[in-house]
Amino acid sequence: SLKGDAAKNFEALLKAGLKIGPIAPNLPVGKGDVVIDALLGTGLSRSPEGRIAEAIERIAKWRANGAKVIAADLPSGLDSDLGMVREPCVTADRTLAFGYAKRGQVLEPGVGRCGLLEITDIGIPASAERVLKDAPTWLLSEADARKALLPRDASTHKGSFGHVLVVAGSRGKTGAAALAAMGALRSGAGLVTIATRADAIDGVMRHAPEFMGVELKGDGPLGMRDLNGLLDAAEGKSAIVIGPGISRGDETHQLLADFLEESTAPCVLDADALNALVGHLEVFGKSRGQLMITPHPGELARLLGITTTELQENRIAIARSFAVDHRVVLVLKGARTLIARPDGSVFINTTGNPGMATGGTGDVLAGMCGSLIGQGLPLGDAAVTAVWVHGRAGDVVKQKHGELGLIAGDLLEGMTEVWRQWER
Repeated sequence: SLKGDAAKNFEALLKAGLKIGPIAPNLPVGKGDVVIDALLGTGLSRSPEGRIAEAIERIAKWRANGAKVIAADLPSGLDSDLGMVREPCVTADRTLAFGYAKRGQVLEPGVGRCGLLEITDIGIPASAERVLKDAPTWLLSEADARKALLPRDASTHKGSFGHVLVVAGSRGKTGAAALAAMGALRSGAGLVTIATRADAIDGVMRHAPEFMGVELKGDGPLGMRDLNGLLDAAEGKSAIVIGPGISRGDETHQLLADFLEESTAPCVLDADALNALVGHLEVFGKSRGQLMITPHPGELARLLGITTTELQENRIAIARSFAVDHRVVLVLKGARTLIARPDGSVFINTTGNPGMATGGTGDVLAGMCGSLIGQGLPLGDAAVTAVWVHGRAGDVVKQKHGELGLIAGDLLEGMTEVWRQWER
């Protein structure tokens, strides 16, 4: 029943002398053998069944016996668009992607099923490649991350590189404010001021002599009484980061809404600033300044009123839709962090490692984003650079200390190594 290219290639196999026939139930396949998985292609939308499922399970047994598995285009059972694993699914040692990588091969958990991913030229014509230049989804590269960050002119001074306001921290969470502020400083901000409650400011300021501080009078969660103080603190700032370690209450969402309607500075919303806005998405559309949000999957799921599982099953489409609908740059953190822009483009990051799954790493990233915005980078470019360097910093630390002992503060050392390599 084979037709077209399939029939031609079948004839080529026969002419090459390959023995073709049914697989014996007890065929001894193991160490030293190679299995090529070419059972299914793109377009899979449900779990494999019947003889295909039996074949996939047999491949798993052979691999367990020591055989190496090479997947043709993508492992059978892997959703090529979403990266979802539809069991049974092949786990390959190497995958040869035809023409281009598929989204499912660069998103988790699909990444773990592909093994070493290689792109294989199959003769896609140049006319098709020209169409792909307008593709909405991209794999983030070092060149993408580096191109917006230009060398510094010798005549510059601290005022040339922005003054970032970090609204962060509370009693017992002073470290979150310090990590965000250090992320901003270590990413090149000329000045960083931290606005926090009076009972937290001493704890924050002792982390680094370079910090400047503004007390937010009173105590307890941030609320409407803090509006004037925040507006005064934001005066003249080139970028604002709000959220790491703040205490939120019933009025926090209204404070943020009024502040964003008044302030014109670009703003990064992170952590509890986002949690405060659950049920109040209209705030994003009323902001006078440009917005970037940096949620982890649980935070974005809460904003949308869906489960984290629902979000993770369709991360790209959901992130893109949110960024377009609310006119924000969205950094969806996690394994293979996504950057979604208001123009509909989405970048998939490949740097970073499991050792970064520890408290405070997101605070560092928020500070990095605010710093680069404050230095004049467009929000979309700032997100791309910050996310790639943040992950690469984690990889630098992993090479030196391993994953288990990695803590958020180590990223500050790692990012300075990236800047050194870039001569920035």
